[in-house]
Amino acid sequence: MDRKIRKSNKGFTLIELLIVVIIIGLLASLVAPKFFSKLGASRQKVAKAQIENLASALDEFRLDNGRYPSTAEGLEALREKPPGLKTWAGPYLPKDIPKDPWGHDYVYKCPGEHGDFDLLSYGRDGEPGGEGEDADIVSWK
Repeated sequence: MDRKIRKSNKGFTLIELLIVVIIIGLLASLVAPKFFSKLGASRQKVAKAQIENLASALDEFRLDNGRYPSTAEGLEALREKPPGLKTWAGPYLPKDIPKDPWGHDYVYKCPGEHGDFDLLSYGRDGEPGGEGEDADIVSWK
């Protein structure tokens, strides 16, 4: 009889499991907002770093060809030789042109309104302007 009582006392009760689940849920609700706010800032930092890498590749293109790619040639001129360029020494990027961290294409204009070229990401919303994670990330700032 003593053996049967010991066996029935092993394990957790349903109440104990529910309390543990509730505690884990409360902790997650406190930690998750801080984690996800960092995720948005990280994406913005990645976009800025990618823009800087693309700008460096554009500078290399200019050094070889005496000009930046036109808006019509776009960033693809960093990977594939545009027609008529004899001094093209690319590809100027080791991999394909990346999309921004939100899956949108980077916007490239040459000549630019803020310099020789403008290179930007419209952020999470993919639209000009915005605040926070929707803000534009640009090459001229």
